Amino acid sequence: MRGAADRLNRGFVGVPTFLRANYCADMAALAAEFAVIGVPFDEGSPFAPGARFAPRVIREHSLRFGTGGLYDIDSDSVLAPDLVTSGRLVDCGDVDIWPTNPARTFQNLTQAVRTVLARGGKPVIIGGDHSITFPILQGYDRPIHVVQLDAHMDYGAVTEDLRHTNGQAFRQLHALPHVESLTQIGIRSFRTRASDVRDARANGSTIVTMPKLREVGATGTLAHIPDGASVYVSIDVDAYDMALVPGCVSAEPDGMRFDELTGILDMVARRFAVVGFDFVEVNPPLDVGTGVTSYLGALTIAKFLSAIATGDRP
Repeated sequence: MRGAADRLNRGFVGVPTFLRANYCADMAALAAEFAVIGVPFDEGSPFAPGARFAPRVIREHSLRFGTGGLYDIDSDSVLAPDLVTSGRLVDCGDVDIWPTNPARTFQNLTQAVRTVLARGGKPVIIGGDHSITFPILQGYDRPIHVVQLDAHMDYGAVTEDLRHTNGQAFRQLHALPHVESLTQIGIRSFRTRASDVRDARANGSTIVTMPKLREVGATGTLAHIPDGASVYVSIDVDAYDMALVPGCVSAEPDGMRFDELTGILDMVARRFAVVGFDFVEVNPPLDVGTGVTSYLGALTIAKFLSAIATGDRP
């Protein structure tokens, strides 16, 4: 956290809340526009665990940015300079995890989201694996459009015994009456099943592959969503190209560059009313010694958060 005004606060010093925001111990008393919530859960990852450590490590890397906003050298401007210092952003800590009981953990997550929304805040969720998006969206009750940035569709079949993994979350969204559309951007994995693609399209999903994204650009991918619509964004770190994310177990080649992905997020922040977002699937134990994947995650979250906050400022 920030602490006294005369502290130097180097990046390796202090209690690691996201961007050194104040800690809110009681969500029911939230008085901020944005609430960071960590979900250190990776029991939905059927291949390799480790994403449970991402909320803590991403927070640590976020300390490197300080509290005065992100300076953009190209525009010679500071993005959302008062986001932390004015208390617009707080960190609410982590959802309580019940090991081997994902249903109980997801209930805690859904309730946390409902509490933040009831207080007029916007959830900023740091995962964890991608199974968490469905219980997050169960916490909403307003009509929303969902935008997913991902290499994979996460649209696997749901059975009674297989519904809490990171491979089914987005198929289940179609059971939520308040989800008006699903747009899946960056899809490219050769592990995708043809039946899942057919089912997703039949259920109304808009699937944007990497060649299609590069053909129509950020504007074209989201032209079907009305300006000003309420949008929830889910960002899987594997939307980035494999070379950028060594700390991701599901990374794929031919993904987005930093400017491509953040360009989409900047446009989303300008065109729509963003009601919350999540960032998932960083796996710190797999990362290289400098923690570049966690750093990229912290930067992506901070940049998107700053873009939303700038647009929200009256």
